[in-house]
Amino acid sequence: MSDLRIGFIGLGNMGGRMATCITSTGRDLLGYDPVASNIDAAGADPAASAGAVAEGADIVLLSLPKSAVVESVMLENDGVLHHLRPGQIVVDLSTSAPTSTRMIADKVAATGASYLDAGISGGAAAAEKGQLVLMVGGEEEILKQARPTFECFASKIFYTGQSGAGHTTKLINNFLNAITLSATAEAMVAGKKAGLDLAVLLDVINNSSGVSFASLNRFPKIITGDYLKGGLTNSLMMKDVMAYVELVGDLGVATPNSAGPLASFGLANALGYADQISNTVVDAIGDVSGKVRLFDPQESPLASDEAEEQ
Repeated sequence: MSDLRIGFIGLGNMGGRMATCITSTGRDLLGYDPVASNIDAAGADPAASAGAVAEGADIVLLSLPKSAVVESVMLENDGVLHHLRPGQIVVDLSTSAPTSTRMIADKVAATGASYLDAGISGGAAAAEKGQLVLMVGGEEEILKQARPTFECFASKIFYTGQSGAGHTTKLINNFLNAITLSATAEAMVAGKKAGLDLAVLLDVINNSSGVSFASLNRFPKIITGDYLKGGLTNSLMMKDVMAYVELVGDLGVATPNSAGPLASFGLANALGYADQISNTVVDAIGDVSGKVRLFDPQESPLASDEAEEQ
């Protein structure tokens, strides 16, 4: 079903990148975003509203900040729900609360349409390359119909179970992401203050038991001054951890390990990094550890070469 008419609501940081992957294949895309320039940047045809996207598409993709926004776009007057027809597919690519997801899925099913929750992982870099990981909940037969659309921006697609399973998987994954990012940030600040060569420290970590996605893919760039802008912000990371805490609370699972990332990203938000990429949590920890920065331009080889030339 690659001939499905595709609509996209929410063409911001991640949604815009996924939408661009779709339009770069030559497919037409109907898009809506409060920021009109985002629609143009994604190469989409503009829709007047979220409801208009539902009117003009067979599969409607959502990429929105949180469950409250998803509920508003789906359920309020002139929202997507009021324009659905039998056979349509709605996909929530956001990081949403599973309870909210299941509630919306039930309402969508009553219209004869279908709802998939599809958490994404990989960040802005993977989104730009069309290499995201997708974790999908809902009816498996509907996933088969949506797969050709997903393959525009995802290289790995996992079916995780019934409605809500995709977003549950995403929250668990994001919790581990938050832990390893904040813990590695703290460790790297400690290494800097101890006078260690950070490149060597990372090489050791990445060949030892402390290895993580953060140490392999983030900090080799951060120690050179590249914070990989465009990914999840500190405020959104904090939101995701809090959603995980709510999830495991409902499940009756103890969460002694959530205190670390809550403290770290809470600190980052309090110190003014809320809207910056979550990698800057290392600067927040550095701020309260003696104004430490992993990268000092004065210490770089380029700076030394320039000094010698002068």
